[in-house]
Amino acid sequence: MTKKNFLACAAIALIFGAMGAYVGVGKNKAAPLTTTAAPGVTGPVQALYALSLPDTAGTAQALAQWKGKPLLVNFWAPWCGPCVEEMPELSSLQKELGSKKVQVIGIGIDSPTNIAQFATKFKIAYPVYVAGMSGTDLSRQFGNTAGGLPYTVLIGADGQVKKTYLGRLKFEQLRIDMAIL
Repeated sequence: MTKKNFLACAAIALIFGAMGAYVGVGKNKAAPLTTTAAPGVTGPVQALYALSLPDTAGTAQALAQWKGKPLLVNFWAPWCGPCVEEMPELSSLQKELGSKKVQVIGIGIDSPTNIAQFATKFKIAYPVYVAGMSGTDLSRQFGNTAGGLPYTVLIGADGQVKKTYLGRLKFEQLRIDMAIL
């Protein structure tokens, strides 16, 4: 292939890629998460507790089971490099702290099949739930305006958001922040 042909092909690929991104952003708005919340439920933590999401086995789980416990909620996806990098540390943290001090939960933003395969392969030591692409909407309610991943939320036993983290966790800082729980 000549340099001229290569440049022409590259330009065409860029144009089609840009068009695909434009169409995808404009038409593929995620459906909002459905909740079983009672009327008058407000706030992201209440929205989280109102959800029932499937676990990696496909069994619906009420997230209200975590109400009254300090939580570290990690929004992630199998295709997100920084998400995958921090998962072993999150698993170690969960094993170290047990479920008595802080409970780590993962909310996967991908298909149930992809999340189940990933969870099986990497032996995640904390509960993982499948929210699909609409999990991004829930993370936005917690302040993730960019919709970036990973996004982690530290919630106190009192149901108040203590801190949020966009990007790969810095575990030294997280441990300091967890001391306030």
